[in-house]
Amino acid sequence: MNVTIRHACAEDRDAVMKLLSQVLELHANIRPDIFVPGSTKYTDRELLNIFENDQTPVFVACDEEGRVVGYVFCQIRKQPFSTNMKDFRTLFMDDLCVDQSCRGAHVGRALFEYAKRFAKENGCYDLTLNVWEGNDNAIAFYRKMGMFVKETQMEMILD
Repeated sequence: MNVTIRHACAEDRDAVMKLLSQVLELHANIRPDIFVPGSTKYTDRELLNIFENDQTPVFVACDEEGRVVGYVFCQIRKQPFSTNMKDFRTLFMDDLCVDQSCRGAHVGRALFEYAKRFAKENGCYDLTLNVWEGNDNAIAFYRKMGMFVKETQMEMILD
């Protein structure tokens, strides 16, 4: 599938909200103890604020008809988290989603490569993201893109 990737704008809000719902349902199936099915990650206003913020670029993939078929939410972050780390910038991919009807058509690869180019052009040292355990397809995709585990977050659920 041929896609065009561009910065998200206000007119993309409804399509992005639909995709955010798809991601939420996937996560709710993996972790029903944490995620609330049928809810949304952002309000309309929050989403528009993210679109307008240079530090939180959102890129959308559009098909030949101009329909939004995927997105990647990014955050430009400055390191370090502590004084014992070197000073660098990272592009954190907060969320990447491809419409269910377009999966396997290389839309995710196009979004990933676009984010990678954007990171390089903006002086970032690395590209990072978090993936929920149990989301095996996403883990396989990111490994195929050349990513590797940087650190592991662990939990213990307290009854």
